[in-house]
Amino acid sequence: MTVLKVGTRGSALAMAQCGALAERFDAEVALVPITTQGDTDRSSLQQIGGTGVFVSALRDALLDGRVDVAVHSLKDLPTTPAPGIELVAVSKREDARDALCARDGLAFADLPQGARVGTGSPRRMAQLRVARPDLEVVDIRGNVPTRLARAQGDDADLDAVVLALAGLKRLGLDDRATDILSLVDFPTAPGQGALAVEIRDGDGATRAAVVKTDHAATRAAVDAERRVLAGLEAGCSAPVAAHAEVADGMLFLTGIAYATDGSTRLSASHAFTLDSTKPADLAEAARDVAERAVAELLEGGAADLVHEARA
Repeated sequence: MTVLKVGTRGSALAMAQCGALAERFDAEVALVPITTQGDTDRSSLQQIGGTGVFVSALRDALLDGRVDVAVHSLKDLPTTPAPGIELVAVSKREDARDALCARDGLAFADLPQGARVGTGSPRRMAQLRVARPDLEVVDIRGNVPTRLARAQGDDADLDAVVLALAGLKRLGLDDRATDILSLVDFPTAPGQGALAVEIRDGDGATRAAVVKTDHAATRAAVDAERRVLAGLEAGCSAPVAAHAEVADGMLFLTGIAYATDGSTRLSASHAFTLDSTKPADLAEAARDVAERAVAELLEGGAADLVHEARA
């Protein structure tokens, strides 16, 4: 049997989530760790740009044949299609919420005045400042264990860090969460909690081996979310949140743009009644709700917020 070479970032989280997904492929697989710019450059995401820094090296490996499949955290995937590459599957989403991991078991509301909270995400920075202007938000980078140690290690220098709950669960570290942050106050990054499976265009054999991992409802939801990013011309590191879900015969979407300092928050929520859950109907729903949300956000001045965040 031909072994399918599956490319992934080499972090413990990336290897764990890719390995779990690859078990469902209809092929024998070998994981191939690939080092990306985001793994070696410890500058803040705002400084290095964010867009593509965790993806480009994997795509290069796919195009030059070193791997047959590339698996990404979908929230890292640029919204612009890559020539020669097909997004063949989007995995069923894990819990999309963010988690607070604090010292002494503290919940978010119980953090003391002026508490130091770490995150490398401009979106999370803005949300923390909206919810608790008194907090000192600290820009941090590193893998999940490294960031956890900043708040819960022997030499901790922070009161808390904010991480994706999905990543904690995939590493078996969800018991380190001291509070789960609601999607109402902390809507997440487009695609958070889902994985993207990419192959080379025209590779029918590989497509047949991996396409079963595509989850139609998740794909529609993240398509709507990513269309908000694209419509605002915002990158993966922009202070933009979007969360969509398919439920009760409808597709619901909320998109939010923030000023990084937390001073401004623009929100738009829309829904589409589904005729069916066929891929074409789901795709139409994703386009419709995203277009309406983007139009409302742009009318409210979201483009200015995105531009200011880049400056």
